[in-house]
Amino acid sequence: MSETILSSPSVSGTWGVPFETFKRREATLTRHRLYPLTVFYTLYGIVVLHIAFSTTHPWIAVTFFFAGCVVWILTEYLFHRFVQHGRFPTDEGIIRGSLQERMNPLHREPQLRPFDAKHISGGLKYALPLFFLAGPISVFFPFYTTPVLLAGIVESYVAEEWLHYALHFSKSRVPLIRRMKKYHLYHCSLKEPDSQKRSG
Repeated sequence: MSETILSSPSVSGTWGVPFETFKRREATLTRHRLYPLTVFYTLYGIVVLHIAFSTTHPWIAVTFFFAGCVVWILTEYLFHRFVQHGRFPTDEGIIRGSLQERMNPLHREPQLRPFDAKHISGGLKYALPLFFLAGPISVFFPFYTTPVLLAGIVESYVAEEWLHYALHFSKSRVPLIRRMKKYHLYHCSLKEPDSQKRSG
């Protein structure tokens, strides 16, 4: 499966430059979008874990951190499976319709433009509202519990964004990464059998 097939003809044609040149430029722009996100949430994670490890419950902190990672993985899977690929119209229920209307652009745009830097990564602003809601609430709990749980969640979000970047732009020779990239770009190319049904 060549990258020419997986690229968006409209995007590569619009720029009027060789696809590899276009792809390198978009990879650079995507990394620059990820730097603020990475610095902000990683600093939060470092501060929280430093405080948590200075308590008498470091192993509880470790447990909550990894629990946060699991929470993020499950949340991401459920939203992707049942909201972004949910088989229901936007007017079917207030909650489902609203979620699909707000979340679909974050999912559909990378599928339509799989190498466009503006749509590959979520950027810092997308998770900030939830973070600024959950952050203050978490401080009412012991520091080695809920704040660390939140750190695990946001660090998993950062890791996922970098993995997503790698699946679109890396040239890794690691077999697992190559298989993941092949499947992910296939997914983004809208060639899955029922992706046409879901997008209708």
